[in-house]
Amino acid sequence: MTSPRRSFRLHRPGTVFGRLSYVIGAVVVAAGTAMFPAAVTALIYREQEVAGWITLSAVLTILAGLFGWRVMGSPGTLTTKEGFASVGLAWFAMACFGVLPYLLTGTIDNLTDAFFETVSGFTTTGATLIPDPAAVPRGILMWRSTTQWLGGMGVIVLSLAVLPLLGTGGVQLARAEAPGPEPDRLTPRFRETAKRLWYIYALLTLVEVLLLWAGDMTLFQAINHSFTNMATGGFSTEATSIDGFSPYVQWVVIVFMLFSGTSFALHFRALRDPGRYFKNTEFRLFTGIVAVASLVMILSLWGQAPAADVIRDSVFTSMSLVTGTGYATADFGAWIPALQLFVVGLMFLGGMAGSTTGGIKIYRMGVLVRAAAADLRRLIHPRGIFLIRFGSKRVHEPIVQSVQSFFLFFMFLFMTGTFLLGFMGALFGPELGLVDAASATASALSNFGPALGEFGPTGNYSALTWPGKWLLSLLMIAGRLELFPVLLLFTRSLWRR
Repeated sequence: MTSPRRSFRLHRPGTVFGRLSYVIGAVVVAAGTAMFPAAVTALIYREQEVAGWITLSAVLTILAGLFGWRVMGSPGTLTTKEGFASVGLAWFAMACFGVLPYLLTGTIDNLTDAFFETVSGFTTTGATLIPDPAAVPRGILMWRSTTQWLGGMGVIVLSLAVLPLLGTGGVQLARAEAPGPEPDRLTPRFRETAKRLWYIYALLTLVEVLLLWAGDMTLFQAINHSFTNMATGGFSTEATSIDGFSPYVQWVVIVFMLFSGTSFALHFRALRDPGRYFKNTEFRLFTGIVAVASLVMILSLWGQAPAADVIRDSVFTSMSLVTGTGYATADFGAWIPALQLFVVGLMFLGGMAGSTTGGIKIYRMGVLVRAAAADLRRLIHPRGIFLIRFGSKRVHEPIVQSVQSFFLFFMFLFMTGTFLLGFMGALFGPELGLVDAASATASALSNFGPALGEFGPTGNYSALTWPGKWLLSLLMIAGRLELFPVLLLFTRSLWRR
């Protein structure tokens, strides 16, 4: 007998469409609910009209989500394919409804620009079209920062909001979105793991708010920058990013960029044993790369400013580049060409697996180097058996192949994106140079934000052609979701029964 609750469903329960609609609808409801703090912020700053439009955006988003979740959707266990599909589609759905506060308040007056800014927020990229954030209503700035805070730990947000609805299929969802090769489990139950990582994320955000507020930031600035720093997003309330704040604030931001680029599972384990940080191979490699990058910049920039400023700017820029945060205290677009090339290379790296960063990730880079070294030794000793290890742990062949495939797809998207961006510039104008197109593509795919040339730390993406903005939006989503969930959406096998 059909239950009263299911009697008004428009779609038959148990179908693929019903299960996907159930998950995506729940995510959209969560996104709509997250708009209310921005509306409250607007009221606090007496922006009544802005508060009204944001509230309307929230209501429309929640109603649409409820329609997909409670009317069209049906609960059920997700298969692996459906887990990947739901992650990719949920991110597109959040971006589609996240444009409403920008459009309804008139802060951004066209869909293309609003979608770009929203995607840049949810993917924690930080590429912006807004030349002077200080001129934007406070409620919109809060929504902009909130999108990054939610997106920064998307795996935790989705797991808290969605996993309870999924049953055992949640594991597939987690594997699809985990920011690393494999979900790092702290407990046998993924939901408990997600909660613990979420607590660490929220606690670090609160501590940073207090430390920044103790400096020369207002409480509003401290909250917004803590939201975007913990997410390695990089949206700022100021046109000059972090450059206009005191050295104390800049050092605090550096420390929390380090926290954000570190695995949150490692943070949890280090609560009982802080020595775990330096016992971890990936953490040592991550901090070592930042130290070497800082040293290269210090030596290259020495004498161009007071020593304290050169050291701080170099460490800040290195940490921002490797973690993909995108904050700036120096205009690296004005540096010598060799150093600009070095900057683009650092954009690709990313932080540790299990952190909020984008990019290739330190773990994958380490495995790629070890695999390449093993191939070289195999040329000399064709009959030799060479095991690939990362630290003391052996890396099995399927993981090596997965890492190599990821790198192949990453570079393919980088080259294709650079070509298409340059081609679109030539077709629709203004034309883009190779450095501009390549750095913008690398920045979007690695979720960094600023690029070189016109899109550098002192510029923005407003001059980009409209198809170029859609292209970079797609690359930002692909990079944030570790490529595969988005690429699979365009394969026939995902949709075949």
